[in-house]
Amino acid sequence: MAGSPALSTREIWIKLLLYPSHTFPTAAAPVLVGIGLALHDHVFAPVPVLVAFWASWLIHVAGVFTDNYELLRRHPDVSEHPELLQALQAGTLTFAGLRGATVACFALAALTVPYLVGIGGLPALLIGIVGAASSYCYAGGPQPYVKHGLAEPIFFAMFGILAVVGTYYIQWVAVHGLATPGMDAMLQLPRHVFFIGLPVGALVTNVMIIDDMRDHGFDAVKGWRTCAVRFGLIGSRTEYLALTVLAYSLPLAFWLWLGFSAWIFLPMLTLPFAYKIACAVCTRDEAPDLLMMTPKASYLSAAYALLLAAGAAMPVH
Repeated sequence: MAGSPALSTREIWIKLLLYPSHTFPTAAAPVLVGIGLALHDHVFAPVPVLVAFWASWLIHVAGVFTDNYELLRRHPDVSEHPELLQALQAGTLTFAGLRGATVACFALAALTVPYLVGIGGLPALLIGIVGAASSYCYAGGPQPYVKHGLAEPIFFAMFGILAVVGTYYIQWVAVHGLATPGMDAMLQLPRHVFFIGLPVGALVTNVMIIDDMRDHGFDAVKGWRTCAVRFGLIGSRTEYLALTVLAYSLPLAFWLWLGFSAWIFLPMLTLPFAYKIACAVCTRDEAPDLLMMTPKASYLSAAYALLLAAGAAMPVH
């Protein structure tokens, strides 16, 4: 670590903490699906969905900041991110700065609450609270859920169901102009809203699985019960492949049972890309090789989501 070149403050925050090649595609993926479904159902509302995406991305980034803060604070002897340890020693990164950035992200997201709750009522508030809590509690709080092996199902539900439903819901209520929407408004949403995002949830979860494979040695020291820690790389690879198969099987179910047109198969165009990533995940063990797969898997989730959104938006006839 002492012989490696020091990174500038800008490089530390953008490349290592903000990590846009990771955070932006995964945050955008479920929103894209919610937009496509809204176009299909003629309830697209650009301003509410842009505000909702801004809030969700800020919450997502706050979770990344929290993860790194807790790593550096609780496990200073774990050299999972040596560049961050070096930055702390050099003073180009501080605990106060990380805490401030986390609070700023949550505060900026909170500024959207009056607008979104004014449109969506109590359901919009609850969706935001659940999203913020899941982001923070991944690694923060007295009992981070990653320590208990719950990260995969929570990520799958958040990115595959809640984020898509929330994106669609805020547009649906904006177009319908409900005065004071309550929880009963959620029950009026079409059933396909709760299923269409499942493949995206699977692919975004796969991004985390790659990270867990790369860091399984560090995670074991930290006491994190990830799949890679509990079942080894074979277990993680099995989970990764299972979620990939699920993601590429679901368009057939959407076509057969949810009434979408054959355009719903557009995500299959990403299958060669998915195959290449899966081959790398299943054959490479070195951390640098797996590190390269994380942004690729993130881009895959966004590309799949964009094509799924386009297919969902197409009329049946």
